[in-house]
Amino acid sequence: MHETVESWPDGEWVVRHITGSASTKPYRCPGCDQMIPPATPHVVAWPVESPTFFGGGIDERRHWHRGCWKARGRRRPR
Repeated sequence: MHETVESWPDGEWVVRHITGSASTKPYRCPGCDQMIPPATPHVVAWPVESPTFFGGGIDERRHWHRGCWKARGRRRPR
């Protein structure tokens, strides 16, 4: 899986793009508060300052729809 670091007004985030085949369970997107069904490509993001940078700080990881992640600067999470 490929990870990048993105800078946003609320800090730097590690971002991992998940393929549909790698997504095996549902998650709730914090951007729209809707479910991300299994087998749906999406984004997992967590703050760079997480206690385990390379492990992704399990407590701080959030699964986002790709569109919600891109639009997060224009609206508040629900």
